[in-house]
Amino acid sequence: MSDSAHSDRSDPLGLRGVVPPTITAFDADGNLDPEQTAAHARYVVDGGAHGVFPLGTNGEGPLLTPDERESVVDAVVDAVGDDVPVIAGVGAPATRQAVANAERAVATGADGVVGVTPYYYPLDDAAAVAHYERLTDAVDVPVYVYHIPGRTGNHLSLDAWEAIAALDGLAGLKDSSKDVPWLGQAMARAPDATYLVGSDSLLEAGFGLGADGAVSAVANVFPELVVDCYEAHSAGDDAAVRDVQRRVYTIRDAIKTGPYMAGVKTALDILDVPVDPGPLRAPLRTMGEDDRAALADRLAALGLR
Repeated sequence: MSDSAHSDRSDPLGLRGVVPPTITAFDADGNLDPEQTAAHARYVVDGGAHGVFPLGTNGEGPLLTPDERESVVDAVVDAVGDDVPVIAGVGAPATRQAVANAERAVATGADGVVGVTPYYYPLDDAAAVAHYERLTDAVDVPVYVYHIPGRTGNHLSLDAWEAIAALDGLAGLKDSSKDVPWLGQAMARAPDATYLVGSDSLLEAGFGLGADGAVSAVANVFPELVVDCYEAHSAGDDAAVRDVQRRVYTIRDAIKTGPYMAGVKTALDILDVPVDPGPLRAPLRTMGEDDRAALADRLAALGLR
């Protein structure tokens, strides 16, 4: 989709392109490392990223304290906020906490906030809409919905999404449902919203549907590659998009080696990049030596180290 296609969109940030869900770095003792967290945001922006999304799933947002969350936003805004939009994750199971997170993120300088659908307790449509209404009422920056039913246990209905998209201040949707028909219908129901595809396995499919960009875990390690995919799409080069998507498939498979979500930080540590990501925060588990060696071998076989 060309840039001109975004001129009529309702998103004040005009968010599009590659928006990595940046990591939160910890030191060897498991304490927050703001300097290295900022270094990672700088790394992906220097690699061409069009925005950054701290405190998402890859950012281990739900495992951080409110003070730590504020420190992450402060560090990332200071590092890259003059160059690209910073949309901070603010999701929580309780609406009251999500609102507090959002207010604090905005006060710290975030350009927008991303609210994951509340998790643990099941939500009906009315509860989901009311949650996002409270969130949009609380802040004066764009609010994005983060739809990841595989993690939250709550799948937004199309009716709920249409009602949420109509809220003042609601700018867009990051869809990690991997449900392509749902995403296509969501776009048809609310065509003015910004849409970010949330799975590296669906870059080609999402762009083909008309998504404005992607929140890509692979871009946390190889930002230039995913930017190439988006730029090929913007240029109408479908063959190049397909070629890059196939390469992303292999990298995605490689970084899924070992414990859940450990691949991104381990790959950053293996590669010669100016970021020291440190361990994951418990209960997430850092890779052991065998898994680390297997990932290093796979990256080497792909010509990536």
